[in-house]
Amino acid sequence: MNTLQGKIAVVTGGNSGIGYASAAKLKANGATVIITGRSQERVEKAANELGVTGIVADVTSLDAIDNLVNQVKDAHGKVDVLFVNAGIFTPAPIGQITEEVYDTQFGINFKGAVFTTEKFLPILNDGASIINLSSINAYTGMPNTAIYAATKAALNSYTRTAATELAPRKIRVNAVNPGPVETPIFGKTGMEQEQLEGFAAAMLERIPLKRIGQPEDIANLVAFLASDDASFITGSEYNIDGGMNVNPLLS
Repeated sequence: MNTLQGKIAVVTGGNSGIGYASAAKLKANGATVIITGRSQERVEKAANELGVTGIVADVTSLDAIDNLVNQVKDAHGKVDVLFVNAGIFTPAPIGQITEEVYDTQFGINFKGAVFTTEKFLPILNDGASIINLSSINAYTGMPNTAIYAATKAALNSYTRTAATELAPRKIRVNAVNPGPVETPIFGKTGMEQEQLEGFAAAMLERIPLKRIGQPEDIANLVAFLASDDASFITGSEYNIDGGMNVNPLLS
């Protein structure tokens, strides 16, 4: 498929997980892809594997985002697809939420997302597609996810308003809400392997389709929303969770 032939696509946090799979899918569909991440080593490794351009950028730094935008502008001029994917998950129960837990998650998941869009807007083509990676946690009330969920609820609200305000430029803004997906993000939470396995088993019991999502599942949706096939879709949220959010009590 060449649904993105001639398009320039930027994927933040594209060195692993959903971002990596989405970069691969966007490239397979014809796009020229630029991925970003905070680690020089990981970005270079992923970029080499994918055959795309890699740029180191920490979305918590507005200067870093400015530098990213300038590099993309110098190399490609304009951008057609912006997948705002960079994010972090740090579980913490209410009563044990630290300022660091709060600041880090809001800094990356919400502030980073907002200013990625702000900084890229001047070089987005009219008719471009912005896709924000959110989560069904915005709605589930899952224990230990209060701050993470709040960042995603904020992002979904921002998505709706951005869709309205950017409609005159025909820029579409949508959010993707994955359920449990097999990505490295959980390995970065500090949970022991036994805890991670228990968490995965508990999630599996609540998913009607009885499987954990794969990054490629999300990438397929991202590629669709990036394409002109989705030209009449904006301000929408897509739950992609194996049915988990339809009936969270199902077991």
